[in-house]
Amino acid sequence: MLTVGVCEDHEPIRRALARGLRHAGHEAVLAHDGREALIRFAPAVPLDVIVMDIGLPDADGRDVVQALKSAGQDAPVLFLTALDALHDKLQGFAAGADDYVVKPFEMSEVIARVGVLAARPRPTRAPGLAGLDLDPASHSIRTSSGEALLSPTEFRMLAAIAARPGEVVRRRAVVAAAWPDGAIVSENTVDSYIRRVRSKLASVDAAVRIETVRGVGFRVC
Repeated sequence: MLTVGVCEDHEPIRRALARGLRHAGHEAVLAHDGREALIRFAPAVPLDVIVMDIGLPDADGRDVVQALKSAGQDAPVLFLTALDALHDKLQGFAAGADDYVVKPFEMSEVIARVGVLAARPRPTRAPGLAGLDLDPASHSIRTSSGEALLSPTEFRMLAAIAARPGEVVRRRAVVAAAWPDGAIVSENTVDSYIRRVRSKLASVDAAVRIETVRGVGFRVC
């Protein structure tokens, strides 16, 4: 039996997914928007797979996934969405998707893909960022000292780096997560945004910082 987190705002689809998973012998943990997903899919919850809609009422599902990963949730992710353009799929994978299914879908295919994802060995991950919460609904960061609002681009850059704590995230991966596919983004632009993110982290006394690995990319430490 697998434990599968399902975040889907359309109630009939959410119920159908829950019913299909249970019929296959799995347990479904349900959320209807991004804020509920952050609570119900927290790292302390032992999930085997997350099924995530992108068009949530309060947040972009891709931002929710990055926030979950930065907190330490390492379950593989299947995006289930009506967005079927190539650039949408590429942005989904850049945000941490392991698989992508377009609506309308066949339940049997979703169940099969969930099983395949759950069977993959998981890499050993570092713990999530302590004392720093990323809110994908408001594109803000919070610590015990306060809150700072980020632009969507700043949030996605930070989330892309924070989602892989301890690892060096290459510049092109940060750009892919924060800008539309095909965007021409100069190194100076990336560095300028990183400086802004660092300033906002400092404004809330965040214990984490972004380190530049020259010629490669960035990591949180």
